[in-house]
Parts: sequence; structure tokens; C-alpha cells
Amino acid sequence: MELTFFDQPGSFLERAGDYLAADPLINTVVASVTSRLRTDWAEGVPRDPHVPYWWLVVTDDSGQIVGAGMRSAPAPPYPMYLLPMPDEAAVQVARQLHATGEWSPAANGALPAVRLCMDELGRLAGGTPRTSEHTRLFELGELIMPDPVPGRLRLVSVGEADLAVRWVNAFRAAADEQSGRQPRSGDLGTEDLESMLRRIEQRRIWFWEDGEGRPVHLTGANAPAFGVARIGPVFTPKAHRGHGYASAAVAAVSRHLLGQGARVCLFTDQANPVSNRIYQALGFRPVADMANLVIG
Repeated sequence: MELTFFDQPGSFLERAGDYLAADPLINTVVASVTSRLRTDWAEGVPRDPHVPYWWLVVTDDSGQIVGAGMRSAPAPPYPMYLLPMPDEAAVQVARQLHATGEWSPAANGALPAVRLCMDELGRLAGGTPRTSEHTRLFELGELIMPDPVPGRLRLVSVGEADLAVRWVNAFRAAADEQSGRQPRSGDLGTEDLESMLRRIEQRRIWFWEDGEGRPVHLTGANAPAFGVARIGPVFTPKAHRGHGYASAAVAAVSRHLLGQGARVCLFTDQANPVSNRIYQALGFRPVADMANLVIG
């Protein structure tokens, strides 16, 4: 296996674009994040100096791409993200990072690659990796519209950006609570006002407002990458849960994305029975299980 690292999203996409496009569903996170960063940086959005950005292509002896990954997460511990790759390549990623002195105590992505990489990093660094979250990738089949609820889906306005930032940053803690986990220390959310305003400008963030015109729920979505759009985050404040707002909003956003010709996917936390039940009732079907791991 040969590992080739890139420090620019455009260079990575030039090399790996066809590979990502061959299975855009499994590759959705790397494809969408990399495409967004290429656009943002070209438009002058500053590169975060704290993030150890890199992109990875794995090739076999014939030069064929057999795996990929990236490190671009915007908040500590800046987890890398690994796509499926041969077992030996996943171990080699860990060894190369260790040899260069780069410490990556967290990783997300495809199994078994992410587990093998973190096991080897833990062995080299003297730590023990643990799974912090089991995730599941779903793709929408035939959309099943839920029972109607009062209100409507609408785009978030610029004047509501502060509220949207608070709700996006509350999403992770709410997901931990619903999954029966203790909130992860240091995970305060990564959304800021500037990034939210970009979402709003790109028309990628929505509120569900109730019958009285009050926002009661937020759903976001990534711009399609290689024909696949990923929904998330999906957040309902505790005071408004249990009324069907999440089902209504996700269904409406999904219908909008389907109307644009995109395949629609999302991730769930396997420990969260509420979200898994809601999404499957809408017609989402499981595709692959993945995991987030931390060395501690």
C-alpha cells in the first residue's frame, strides 16, 4: 500500500474525485466536506490555523485507489475520518502519523479501518481506544410522508442566525442525552455566526415553525456532492419534542432534496432509539455501520 497525503482539498479531489464518485453514499462525508472547503477557501474563507488539515489517498501496487481519508474536523481533538481501505493500509496510516509525530486521539469512519488504525495508534502511543459512538448510515428509499402537524418548513433568515447557532451547538449534547450517554467533555459545538450565515446564504438550514409562527425545530443539509445530499443536524428543543416536528421537517427537507435530483442520506446514533425509529418510518434504510473512537 502507498499513502499519499494532500494539504489542499482541490488537489485531493483532482486525484480522488472519480473514486469518491464511484460510491458517493459511503463516501458522503469526505466528499461533501472536501467540496465545501474547496469552495470556501477559493472564496476567501480563512483556513483555521489550529486544524491539522490533510487528505489521504491509498493506492495498491497497480496504482489503483483502494481507500481514502481526511483530517479536517473543526474542533478538538480534530478527529480524522477514514473511508473503507485494506486492513494493512489502516495500520500503516497509524504508523505514518506516529512516525511524523502527529497525534490524533480520535477518529471517525468506516469499520474495520477506523478500529484497526486506532488500535495501532493506541499501541504505539500507550493508550487504549474506546468507541464513543456507534453510527449508522441510512439512505432514503421511497419517502413516506408522516402524519401532518401544525406549521410549515421555511428557510432560516439572517435575523435568526443567532438562534440557529445556539440550536446547532445544542445538538450534540441533546443527542448524548437521548442516547443515554454523559455529555462529552469539551464538546461545546463548532458552529459560529459566520459559518451559520454561509449556511443561510446557501439555503441549507431550515426551521419548522408551529401554527403560531414560532420556530420549534431545526434541520440542516449539506449541498449535494457527487449527487448525494446528507441531512443534519436535526434538533428539536426539549420543550417542543413529542409533537412530530422532526418527522415533518426531515420529510419536507428530503422531498426538497429529492426534487433537486439528489440521493438523500443521513447518519444516526445507533444508541438513540427515537431518531432511528423516526427515520425508518420515513423510508430511510440502513446502509453501513460506522464508529467514532477515542484514545483515552
